[in-house]
Amino acid sequence: MRLGMIIDYSGGFEEAVDQLADYEAAGLGLVAVAEAYSFDSVSQLGYIAARTKKLEIASAIFQLYTRTPSLTAMTAAGLDNVSNGRFTLGIGASGPQVIEGFHGVKYDAPLARTREVIEICRQVWRREKVEHQGKHYQIPLPADQGTGLGKPLKIINHPVRNRIPISVAAIGPKNVELVAELAESWQPLFFHPLKKDLVWGESLEAGFAKRDPELGSLDIMLQMNYAFGEPDPAHLQQVRDQLALYIGGMGARGKNFYNSLASRYGYEAEAKEIQDLYLAGNKAEAAAAVPDELLHAVSLIGDEDHVRARVAEFKAAGVTTFLLNPLASSPERRIADVAKLSEIVSA
Repeated sequence: MRLGMIIDYSGGFEEAVDQLADYEAAGLGLVAVAEAYSFDSVSQLGYIAARTKKLEIASAIFQLYTRTPSLTAMTAAGLDNVSNGRFTLGIGASGPQVIEGFHGVKYDAPLARTREVIEICRQVWRREKVEHQGKHYQIPLPADQGTGLGKPLKIINHPVRNRIPISVAAIGPKNVELVAELAESWQPLFFHPLKKDLVWGESLEAGFAKRDPELGSLDIMLQMNYAFGEPDPAHLQQVRDQLALYIGGMGARGKNFYNSLASRYGYEAEAKEIQDLYLAGNKAEAAAAVPDELLHAVSLIGDEDHVRARVAEFKAAGVTTFLLNPLASSPERRIADVAKLSEIVSA
């Protein structure tokens, strides 16, 4: 199991990058940058690539709808180049709230688009002339839809690798099946290790049955709030607030993927209550309605015995990478917490 860290959009980017050498010495092997509707992650990943030599870097995630497939491939190849082969392309569909509400792009066919984007990216990295006539992406554009002057092209530069690892954020059954079939890595948000087989077992089995053996085993990469020691109520509240936001407010009724996931975990009544409260503006009450069991299942917050037991559960569920969000108040404590977790996962 490897340890990574996710740098999100809440601030402190330069400070976090300054400390990456210390995190690496503590056992960190990967750093990922989130991209929601704040600063883009490409510029930040390029900066990190220039400031580091060995740490792997990853996007967590590039949204499918905001870049053409060829631009996604070019960007990944560029980041892989400046990092000398250390980049993992994390992609995902995001959701209607961000795609339509911020980017003004129609949110449609996330499953089919994911497949086509992966196919086109790999074609670009192999330096083939890009020719793809799918339902959602046509390259080159057919003459009856454009000028008729577009001809197939291949990327000018030689990518460092002709197969950059792809990690896909997915929680829906069909999306997870596609990940198991096509991707090197899977990023499921709010992963409950004891519910994995119940919620995704059939999807994973169906995808693995179609998987190319050259892809190797599936890396399961989890974003994880982490604090070592006696649980701080403020840290637990931070996780409650995040769960309430996603389960209650990340999408309209019937269109909230995280609400559906909580229901599939068995918290159907709680998910409905959280959403009702959140959409009514009662955010504190919505957070209070988050079940304790779910809060602890999707985070690593506690003393050594608790963390060891939770790590064992994640390992048993096939988790291979943690993307940590260290919650300790000081940089020194966060680095020490990572070092302690490195000892635990290596045991």
